[in-house]
Amino acid sequence: MWVMSDVVPFSTFLRERSSGAHSSSEGAGFMSDLIKGEGTREDYIALVAQHYFIYEALEAAAVRMRDNPVAASFITDRLTRLPALEADLEFLIGDDWRERIEPLETTARYVARIRQVGATWPGGFVAHHYTRYLGDLSGGLFIGRVMARRFGFETNGIGFYLFADIADPQEFKQHYREQLDAAPWDADEQERIVDEVLVAYRFNTELFEDLARAKAAAAIA
Repeated sequence: MWVMSDVVPFSTFLRERSSGAHSSSEGAGFMSDLIKGEGTREDYIALVAQHYFIYEALEAAAVRMRDNPVAASFITDRLTRLPALEADLEFLIGDDWRERIEPLETTARYVARIRQVGATWPGGFVAHHYTRYLGDLSGGLFIGRVMARRFGFETNGIGFYLFADIADPQEFKQHYREQLDAAPWDADEQERIVDEVLVAYRFNTELFEDLARAKAAAAIA
């Protein structure tokens, strides 16, 4: 078991322990193809649709966790993504977008996990919050720019990736990491949180695999 020391802050250890899972998730074929320009507009829409269900669960959990003194320190309206996702889906699909999307199998399991920890475990909620939002403020910003160039979007269609209320993402992420380091978690709880971050990355990787299978099945049909 790892014990936090003055030499290695928890945020650093967390990043190092999850770097392999992060790379595997980013390198999944569906996402890799989309970033390389080999994916279609329909592929991108399929991804946005799954994001909607994930962030609906995560941001509902954030509402519940605002009363927890530790979890609440990570929650800010500046990160809220659901309204942007709704606007993106209306632009990409149409007014009836809610009737035309459904969660894939992995997304349903991912959502169930977020709801479970978001109702009972502040550290687990932070693990999913960290995985999603710091990823959005890192690789997500790059993905947004790529999709804008690839499909001719300006702001409509990529609102999810635009954080208008965060002027300096690097500064925001540094502050977030400082909050991780300051949180009053003992070594056992820190290990549990690291494990939950790995769970979140595994869900992401499996989601990309689900999207690839759905795309292949649609091509055959």
